[in-house]
Amino acid sequence: MKTFKLLLSLAFLALFFAPAFSQELLINHVNVVTMLDDKVLEDHAIYVKDGMIVQIAPEAEISVSGVQRMDGQRMYVFPGLAEFHAHLPNPDQFGPEFQEEVLWLYLANGVLRIRSMLGHESHLALKEKVEKGEVPGPRMFISGPSLNGSSVADPESGRQMVREQKAAGYDHLKLHPGLDTPKFLAIADEAKKVGIYYGGHVSLDVGLVTSVKNGYRSVEHIDGFLEAMLPDGTTIDPTVSGPFNMNLVGQVDQAKLAGLIQLCLESKTWIAPTMTLFERYFGFQPAHELRQQPEMAFLPGLMVTQWYNTKSQLEGNGVLTEAKVKPYLEFRQKLFLDLHRAGVPMIMSSDSPQVFNVPGFSIHREIQSMSKAGMSNYEILKTGSVNCADYFEESGNWGVLKPGAAAEFVLVEKNPLEDLVTMQKPQAIMVQGKLIPQDELNQQLEKIRQKYGRQ
Repeated sequence: MKTFKLLLSLAFLALFFAPAFSQELLINHVNVVTMLDDKVLEDHAIYVKDGMIVQIAPEAEISVSGVQRMDGQRMYVFPGLAEFHAHLPNPDQFGPEFQEEVLWLYLANGVLRIRSMLGHESHLALKEKVEKGEVPGPRMFISGPSLNGSSVADPESGRQMVREQKAAGYDHLKLHPGLDTPKFLAIADEAKKVGIYYGGHVSLDVGLVTSVKNGYRSVEHIDGFLEAMLPDGTTIDPTVSGPFNMNLVGQVDQAKLAGLIQLCLESKTWIAPTMTLFERYFGFQPAHELRQQPEMAFLPGLMVTQWYNTKSQLEGNGVLTEAKVKPYLEFRQKLFLDLHRAGVPMIMSSDSPQVFNVPGFSIHREIQSMSKAGMSNYEILKTGSVNCADYFEESGNWGVLKPGAAAEFVLVEKNPLEDLVTMQKPQAIMVQGKLIPQDELNQQLEKIRQKYGRQ
């Protein structure tokens, strides 16, 4: 691959530092995973101009002259991945430079789109810089600041927050626990009036059924299902029920799931599973093991220490023993697959950065978790491409490779429909029509690693 890397490095200098969308490039001899179906277009060429895909065909059928050409050396091209439960950091945490480092962590892992689910005004400015080509990063959808039991004083203040976030330019509303039903219904009603998506956690007082019936676009973490499947009249005591009420999993009535699935299908509700979050944050793998994993070297030491202390405290209190956690994780794994097989749409999400979930890297751990649960490789790729575009009603604009779609894709050595691991090592990525080779991605990763002083 040395020749290919050299070509990419030379192309990078010409393309990445050029004005946004000014490039014209023909990449030939590639195998294209279009995600329009599960077929592969073998030995094709992709013609890109002004940030868009103009043509995908055998090279002999593409009639262009004076265009820079690049030999793809029979690598595989797919639309890249999405992280649809990201938490972009605030600049007051580790500085504005950390925000841009997080964007590089996503890109280096082939994550080309994110939906950030904990808003801050700086995120809107960062999104604009990325769109203008001033800062390298994935395309963004940004939620506003959390609407929860503490931030929403009453129904009218909830409506006001919705209007303000829509006017500010946020793409989504993020709801956290603690909302009572009157507050929630006011937020839902106002969101429909102004035309903004909303979703998040399921407040205990509101419940899954009311949330879904009133237009929840996405249920984060598969939240609320366990509680909705408990026998009628069950009393939940948060002091003993554990995180996400995991200690009540033995009381679940599986017969209730069919009705909940039908409700989700009728209401067109999406699921953001974040499987790896629960396996790592609330799982029984010890904090000291997770702390030593290689990807932790790309984050500030203080952040990793905070994560270690958070999980260690739960371990010290006996909350995360294998006997308590394993049945809950198995329940979530089965629930995930039951929802998927019934046709409830999934969007790829891991929740990053979050306790031991490192941006970009955690998406590959999420992929492993979805595969372990029983989802096919093609369906896994759909959750990170086609489905995410569908979520924002932008079907065909991105998340697929076809003429007229955004020039956003990743080159890898093997067929991701057969080998999921190959996606962990992008040979190059194209974002906004700009090519970034593996060497540059690795250089950025090494720069971040050296900054935080851990080899």
